[in-house]
Amino acid sequence: MTNTERAMVMLLEEEGDPGEHAVDPEAEGSSDGFLLCNGQHDEYPDEDTVPIGEAFRLVKHIVSTGSWPADACWVVDR
Repeated sequence: MTNTERAMVMLLEEEGDPGEHAVDPEAEGSSDGFLLCNGQHDEYPDEDTVPIGEAFRLVKHIVSTGSWPADACWVVDR
């Protein structure tokens, strides 16, 4: 999910799984403009999202390997 500047990148094992998500531990503040499929607009702390370029890098790696890159920062939400 993205607001075009930052993205929330999640890795889920199955439907309903709280999963894991990428983090930016040094980020401060929050960003809004995240539009959910139900029309809801959300705001998230920047530490729980990553810059859009990093999001593309993470997703590309996850799609090709099925796991996070070794240098990625992420947390388990399970």
